[in-house]
Amino acid sequence: MQGEPALPADYQTLPYANPDAPQGGTMRYCVFGNFDNLNPVIVRGALTTARGIWFDKEFGNLVFEPLMQRSPDEPFTMYGLIAETIETDDKRSFVEFRLDPRATFSDGVKITPEDVLFTVRMLREHGRPIYANWLRPAVKIEKVGDDGVRFTFDETADRETPLLIAGLPVLPEHAFDEKTFERTTLKPVIGSGPYVIADVKPGQEIVYEKNPDYWARDLPIRKGIFNYGTVVIDYYRDTNAQFEGFKKGNCHIYLEGDPNHWRTAYDFPAVKDGRIVKETFETGAPPNMLAFVFNTRRPIFSDRKVRKALSMLFDFEWANKTLYYDAYERTGSYFQNSELSALGRPASEKEKALLAPYPDDVDPEVMDGTYRPSVSDGSGSDRKVMRAALDQFEAAGYRLEGRRLVGPDGKPLAFEILAQSPEQVKMAQAYTRTLGRLGIAASVRLVDDSQYQARKNAFEFDMIIASYSASLSPGAEQAYRWSSKSKDVNGSFNYAGAADPAIDALIDDIVTARSREDFVAAVRAYDRALISGHYVVPLFHLPEQRLARWNFIKHPDTTPLYGYFLPAFWRAPD
Repeated sequence: MQGEPALPADYQTLPYANPDAPQGGTMRYCVFGNFDNLNPVIVRGALTTARGIWFDKEFGNLVFEPLMQRSPDEPFTMYGLIAETIETDDKRSFVEFRLDPRATFSDGVKITPEDVLFTVRMLREHGRPIYANWLRPAVKIEKVGDDGVRFTFDETADRETPLLIAGLPVLPEHAFDEKTFERTTLKPVIGSGPYVIADVKPGQEIVYEKNPDYWARDLPIRKGIFNYGTVVIDYYRDTNAQFEGFKKGNCHIYLEGDPNHWRTAYDFPAVKDGRIVKETFETGAPPNMLAFVFNTRRPIFSDRKVRKALSMLFDFEWANKTLYYDAYERTGSYFQNSELSALGRPASEKEKALLAPYPDDVDPEVMDGTYRPSVSDGSGSDRKVMRAALDQFEAAGYRLEGRRLVGPDGKPLAFEILAQSPEQVKMAQAYTRTLGRLGIAASVRLVDDSQYQARKNAFEFDMIIASYSASLSPGAEQAYRWSSKSKDVNGSFNYAGAADPAIDALIDDIVTARSREDFVAAVRAYDRALISGHYVVPLFHLPEQRLARWNFIKHPDTTPLYGYFLPAFWRAPD
């Protein structure tokens, strides 16, 4: 999107892959949850589709493939896969793909422009809303010659639009029935990827077998990638059972996100004798924004001063010390630990120019780079922090009456935090503990997954705990999280109900940036607007990636920018 690709046109292999990796063997993954659907692009069953088929950031795309493959080592670069060549103009008014004549689906049927046209039609009519958003600027889609497809865009397209189109899956027209496409299915789907679905036990297990005739196996983009002969993904309804399965060798990699578990749970023979290896990986990517999210559609959270005061009352220092053995670092930016973050940086002249039309949107301390999330003394009852928060509440018209904090309408400040797991309950209770000391009646409600998803999709909550994935290439997906257009779209990721003209304009500045300098300035200004909006109470992140693996699972010495890349791992021969 900006600059030149890191790899030359005649590259032979990816720098984070081992082209000589042994092929074959079985990899068993274990995941929490269940599944009841094998079509990953439809709205129905979107959250309960089997892992690995498509858009799996951990296991890779085993069945469906895109026209071009995004690199985990370069934020804004894609390399040809199903598309052998790509053509566009400087204005990005169109993009034309020439399909690789060797490209076939797993049943041997050649991939044609008709398959691309079919895919677009299905995604627009029955796909997840984000696909329709990506395709909206495409006003004309046509077959060009025998192997070409051309997308012509209207004035709403931006510089990222061709990349989004290139990242869409290509579905086989001959293998789907248009009349039933939108329905969930447990019938194995056909794709062009390296694996075929060999066996399905609904909600329990899905088995993928390597396609011996995989059309792209010798392409540089695939050398040393997808090395296993069989991939099994087992589902567990309980995380304790999931870890026990790993200990017994029923699954071969455990992705660890709990620092307490990492510290205390690996004292067993397979770790002590080296059969299981614990590893940490550095990453150049910003951590996800894990946070309590205010639903600003609720009147109690409509005032930014109230949200700011409530944000000050999460006692990270106490929670980190008491609950997490000081394993976490505090999150304060949506792009932390990267050049895109506004944290600790005064606004540049370019940023000031972008924010000038919105003089009241950014807090002074966020603009000058001195902002940090509140820091307590770790006692769990820091009077200085509470006094500062109370000052904010009073500026919003709240006051203490006895042991209750009441608003301008005389009603006590009370709200509910919706949780979907015991771990979320623990986090929420750490927060409500402090809130209660200032007379705020915050409660926690634990609900099952189906109820949680339904309420979250319909925005029927006061506050939830959510994790916003972060990257070095923010773009059009931000509109689905924070733009005014997504505020009232059920199922969108705009949980906060943000509807700010400044945010809308800055998202547009991000996706239309033509230089790296303009892009960085736009993202930093955007970060400042989000931070100053106090839409969330930022929580914390681990400083590194952690996983445990059985020692017969190996990986390359080189790790890409985004950290470990599981599709490049392999199994050592027995």
